[in-house]
Amino acid sequence: MPLRSSQAMSAESPDKIHLPKTSESAALQKIRHTTSHVMAMAVQKLFPKVQVTIGPWIENGFYYDFDSPEPFTEKDLKAIKKEMTKIIRRQLPVTREEVSRAEAQQRIQQIQEPYKLEILGDIKQEPITIYHLGDQWWDLCAGPHVANTAELDPDAIALESVAGAYWRGDETKAQLQRIYGTAWESPEQLAEYQRRKAEAIRRDHRKLGKELGLFIFSDLVGPGLPLWTPKGTIIRSTLENFLQQQQLKRGYQPVVTPHIGRVDLFKVSGHWQKYKDDLFPMMAEDADAEANEQGFVLKAMNCPFHIQIYKSDLRSYRELPMRLAEFGTVYRYEQSGELGGLMRVRGFTQDDAHLFVTPEQLDDEFLKVVDLIQTVFQALQLKSFKARLSFRDPNSDKYIGGDEAWDKAESAIRRAVETLGMEHFEGMGEAAFYGPKLDFIVQDALDREWQLGTVQVDYNLPERFDLEYVADDGTRKRPVMIHRAPFGSLERLIGILIEEYAGDFPVWLAPVQVRLLAVGDEFLPFANQVAAQLLAIGARAEVDRSGDRLGKLIRNAEKDKIPVMAIVGAKEVEANSLSIRTRAAGELGIIPVVEVLARLKQTNETHTDF
Repeated sequence: MPLRSSQAMSAESPDKIHLPKTSESAALQKIRHTTSHVMAMAVQKLFPKVQVTIGPWIENGFYYDFDSPEPFTEKDLKAIKKEMTKIIRRQLPVTREEVSRAEAQQRIQQIQEPYKLEILGDIKQEPITIYHLGDQWWDLCAGPHVANTAELDPDAIALESVAGAYWRGDETKAQLQRIYGTAWESPEQLAEYQRRKAEAIRRDHRKLGKELGLFIFSDLVGPGLPLWTPKGTIIRSTLENFLQQQQLKRGYQPVVTPHIGRVDLFKVSGHWQKYKDDLFPMMAEDADAEANEQGFVLKAMNCPFHIQIYKSDLRSYRELPMRLAEFGTVYRYEQSGELGGLMRVRGFTQDDAHLFVTPEQLDDEFLKVVDLIQTVFQALQLKSFKARLSFRDPNSDKYIGGDEAWDKAESAIRRAVETLGMEHFEGMGEAAFYGPKLDFIVQDALDREWQLGTVQVDYNLPERFDLEYVADDGTRKRPVMIHRAPFGSLERLIGILIEEYAGDFPVWLAPVQVRLLAVGDEFLPFANQVAAQLLAIGARAEVDRSGDRLGKLIRNAEKDKIPVMAIVGAKEVEANSLSIRTRAAGELGIIPVVEVLARLKQTNETHTDF
C-alpha cells in the first residue's frame, strides 16, 4: 500500500514507526504463519461449509479471512482454539510441495474453493507451492513454516477477536470474517504480550479522551475531524503558548496564512503533481476552472505559503536568518479506513516553521533547531529517543531536484548529528520529496516508537520558487530552507501524550491543575477566594461544590486525574493555608496559601513538578 499523505508529503505529521524488534524473529514468523494454517484447518473441520481466503502472519500475531454462512461467536473461538490444540498435539508434519499451475487448479476445483482459484490467478511464478498439514489439509502458500506442529506450543497461542473484512479490501465484494490471533514461543511471552495489550487498552487515548472530556468526534461534522472541548483546548493552548515562548526567545516571527490556496501554488511546489490524490477535492473558481485545474484546494502544508511571505520583498543577507512560525491547520484526505482517534486525522494543526538562511548559516541554525526540539522533549518528559537520518532512495522517482542539492542537504544533516554526538541510524527512502530530514523517534511507556520532531534541509523549493537574497557583495544568491516541527501535529502529539501519561498530565499541562475540596459548605467562601487567587496568577483551579463527603471528593478528583487537591477545613481557614495532596507524591501536609501560589507559578513558568 502506498504511503499516505501525512508521511509522504513530509514527516511534519508523525506516524507510528515499526522498527525491527528482537521479538519479531524469523522463528517467530514461522510459528505465526504455521499457526494461521492450523487455525484454518480447525475452522474447516468444525465448520465444513466455510471457505478460506488468505492468512498471513502480522506484527504480534496472524489472521485468516473466512467466507462463512454464519458469523463466528466467542463460543466458536473457544471451540476453534480447542480444535487447534488437538491438531498441534497430533504432531503433524508441515510439508512443502511444488506442483504445476494446471495441477493446482485441478486440486482447487476438486475441493470447490473459488477464492483459492482467484489467488492462484494472481501468482505469477511457477511452480506453485503448496503447504500441507499432515495429509488432511493444505493451502497455496509461499511459506516459510515450522517443520512440524509439535514446534507450536498451544499454551502460547490465543485467538483474540473477529472482525469484518471485504475480499480484496473492496466493499463491492464479499464480506468476510477475519479471525485475529497471536502466537509466541512460550506461555511467558504470551502473558507479557497480553499484559502489554491490556496496558495499551488502559492508556488508549480514545478511551481516556472521552472519560476526561478532552475531545469528541461528530458524525455530522465528519470522520477524522476532532472537536476540542474546553479541557482539551486548554491542553492545546498550553502547548502552543509554551512553544511560542520558546520560539520568541530564539528569534522566530509568528505568521498566519489562509486555509485554502490556488492549485498553481502547489504546482510550483510540486505537491500537486506528487500528491494530488491526497488533497481534498478542488473548489472551482469558475465553470472551466476544474477542467483546467485552476481552482482552489484546502492547504495540506504550510511551506508554500511561508515562501510567499519571504518572497513578498527582496531580502538582504542582513535579514537572514528569517524564521517564520505558524500553528497552521492543514487538511489531508486520509482514507476512512486509515483514520484512528487523534493519531490519524483529516484536519490537524502543525507547529510549523520555515527558516530562510544563507548557506553559511545552515549548520548553526540546524543545531539551534535540534536544541529547541530537545528542550521540548525535556519539558514533555519524553526521555527515550533516537535520531533517524531520513535520506532519499536514489532508485526512487518520488523526489525532486538534482544530486548536488541532495548531497549538500544530506551532508549538512550528517555534520549536525556528528557534531552533537547523537546516536543515529539511517532511514533510506524516508526523506520528504523535496529534501532529507533528521527525524526524532520517541519511545513511549509501552515501548512503542513514534516519529515526533523533525528538521528538514531543503535546497529544492527555493529553486522552484526562485527565491533570492542580496549578498554582502551585492550579488543575488539563493537561500536554503529549513523546515521544522518539534511537535509534528498537535492532534497526534496530544494523543501520544495522553497514552504516555495514561491521562495523568504533569501539573503544568493538566487542564485543571488544582481542585479545592471544602469539607463543608461553610468553607466554600474561603475555597472560592483561594480559587480566584489561583486564577489570577494563571493557574487553572476549580472548586468542588457537590457537597459530598471528603472521601468521595478525593476519589472523584483521583478519577478525574486532578494533579493537586487542596483540602479546606476549619484549621486551614484559620491558618490561611491548604492541606495539599498530589497524585504524584501523596500527602504534602498543610501549606500556606501564599506558598501554594508561588509553587504553582513556578511550575507553570519552569514546567517542573509542583
